Amino acid sequence: MTIAGVKSPTRRPVSLRSNRTRSFWLIGMVALLALLCGLSVTVGTREVGWADIVAGLAGQLDSIGQAAVNVRIPRTLLAALAGAALGLAGAIMQGVTRNPLADPGILGVNMGASLAVVVGVAWFDMASADAYIWTAILGAGCSAVFVYVIGSLGRGGATPLKLALAGAATSVAFSSMVIAVVLPRADIAGGIRSWQIGGVGGATFERIFPVLPFLAAGFAISLLLARKLNSLALGDELAAGLGERVAVARAVAALGAILLCGATTAVCGPIGFLGLVVPHVCRLLVGVDHRWLLPLSTLGGACLLLAADIVGRIVARPAELDVGIVTALVGAPFFIWIVRRQRVREL
Repeated sequence: MTIAGVKSPTRRPVSLRSNRTRSFWLIGMVALLALLCGLSVTVGTREVGWADIVAGLAGQLDSIGQAAVNVRIPRTLLAALAGAALGLAGAIMQGVTRNPLADPGILGVNMGASLAVVVGVAWFDMASADAYIWTAILGAGCSAVFVYVIGSLGRGGATPLKLALAGAATSVAFSSMVIAVVLPRADIAGGIRSWQIGGVGGATFERIFPVLPFLAAGFAISLLLARKLNSLALGDELAAGLGERVAVARAVAALGAILLCGATTAVCGPIGFLGLVVPHVCRLLVGVDHRWLLPLSTLGGACLLLAADIVGRIVARPAELDVGIVTALVGAPFFIWIVRRQRVREL
């Protein structure tokens, strides 16, 4: 209500204020990522000085410190890429299924990729990087379809609780199948067990380059679907009324997530809980708008995996903890909190 002769005070639109806040969090996450990349290069079982860091970044290998920096550079790159891929994949899966418990690990996608790779190695002597990647993506896709079909059976269709239970059961079954496949093969058992924990140690540019096209495709597909995911969040009927082809949007979004999960699992092994934790934290910061949530989840995933890798190097010196162990220690309590907060009985 305005009074004659008195100008009402101007107010900035709420959307403008919220967008500025979101921009602040996005810029802050970029700065945090840069800081963690620097720490990842400098922190490890061996302390290195700035002179060795600069020389190592330039490619020199004249000292042990420079060699250590040279080894940590691809490890840092792989941790950032893998974390970004899993964080984005988790946000996509939660958006597609409208399931707060969706995660590449909980829904069995990562374990499906893992089983496919293990079968390829044990039964078909698979060795090439391209074969690893294609096999992991195929396994992730088949697992995702299987879990969705099982979770859709019965009254009510694919509810969040049914999908989470189907995914958990599938993960356990696939994990048992992995053990059954590996047991008769003592020659590969050690390497498979180490890979199954999930880690970025031993990364090289030769391991990273083959997976880049698949990750690039997954990132592009997923990030371009933000508006469609916003429409899907309104419900299938309303999204269809707005002109969205619901089935096509879901399928394309799932393809992007599968590419990200499969490619990451092929090079790092199955890393759990990161895709669950990151989107929930980012949603608290920027809300449910996927135009902001997806980029922030991408950056947040990279930050979390880099931080987990750094912590794993420090807490067990002179040995190291793989990032899969660190993310599980963080993610398991978070998963329990999410289940209690969302009142699983009502899902």
